[in-house]
Amino acid sequence: MEMLFIIAFVLLLLLIYGPHVWIRQVMRKHGAHDDDIPGTGGELAQHLINRFELSGVSVEATDLGDHYSPVDKAVRLSGDIYNGRSITALAVAAHEVGHAIQYHRQEAITHLRHRYLPLANSIQKLAVGFFFAVPLVLAIFKVPHAAIVMGVVGVAAMLASVLIQFIILPMELDASFNKALPILVKGDYIRKEQYQAANSVLKAAAFTYVAAALVDILRLGRWLTILRGAIR
Repeated sequence: MEMLFIIAFVLLLLLIYGPHVWIRQVMRKHGAHDDDIPGTGGELAQHLINRFELSGVSVEATDLGDHYSPVDKAVRLSGDIYNGRSITALAVAAHEVGHAIQYHRQEAITHLRHRYLPLANSIQKLAVGFFFAVPLVLAIFKVPHAAIVMGVVGVAAMLASVLIQFIILPMELDASFNKALPILVKGDYIRKEQYQAANSVLKAAAFTYVAAALVDILRLGRWLTILRGAIR
């Protein structure tokens, strides 16, 4: 019985953390510098912004991870992508410009992120707040059941946040495979033999939010341990 529990636990960890490891491995595998690539990820992003006439959209280097900010109308790329000459740099830059195109064209799919991502962030903060409130409730009211209820609400809130991240996935897939990949192929920004590598990187880019959501489940397990200790 104990062995089955260990196996189930290991499989659960692989299911939760596996996608995150896979994404990092794919990005690293295709992130090697290539002298044959004529420009950096940042230069490609700026070129595509000009090509598609995305007025008002800028390209910036950032330490906060690759993303497109619809509020600031900025394609933000990490240093390795902004300055890199690799398949990973080109594909990720094209993916983020794909998001800029979505917003510039006011495509209906952008409502997914606009509607649900702020909600996910709010729910996440709410969940953390509930967990931190548990010891305070115990100290003031001396009612364990109240802490349990708050803990359950916090768990539900965090799970809802994870679910919302999955809802946003179609927008990521569109940026990768309806925008970035056709742009890279039809524009001859990548060679024929680089297609599979670019496809892999774009798949990883699309599933980044899903991987982050799964890792949040590990954080949920940590909070449950803290909650159990507080109730005891």
